[in-house]
Amino acid sequence: MTAAVSAKTNRERAEKLIAENRKAYHDYHLLETFEAGIALVGTEVKSIREGRVNLRDSFGRVEGGEVFLYNVHIGPYTHRGYADHVPTRPRKLLLHRQEIRKLIGKTVERGMTLVPTRMYFKNGRVKVALSLAKGKQAHDKRETIKRREAERETRAAVKERRSR
Repeated sequence: MTAAVSAKTNRERAEKLIAENRKAYHDYHLLETFEAGIALVGTEVKSIREGRVNLRDSFGRVEGGEVFLYNVHIGPYTHRGYADHVPTRPRKLLLHRQEIRKLIGKTVERGMTLVPTRMYFKNGRVKVALSLAKGKQAHDKRETIKRREAERETRAAVKERRSR
């Protein structure tokens, strides 16, 4: 295998994280994740490259056999001329037909939500990690926080013990 071929395969696997929805991990039980492309206009892509994206409070919805992403804020491109885009417009997600059917079944029948968890570049294209999620109750959130704090305390105790 030549160096040029191995460099290409490494580049193909590389993912550059653009934005992450950390609040989704706190508010939802994430059950299954799908990778979707997203239909964008030119100024949106340039703005994404600048890192002007916010996934907080965004969600996905299946409408008429297509999946759309709502409330994703992509700020205006700084060097724009006359061309501009609406920051929070609904954006179409590109998924396979079988994946859309699966999402329709689970969101309609079981009352689950589609939540974007990450946005990243893969092979020069913008991708969205869309998770099938079920909302957490307040007691579930408290339990998660307690578990995280307990793990942090045990790690600190082990680290302190090793340093002696």
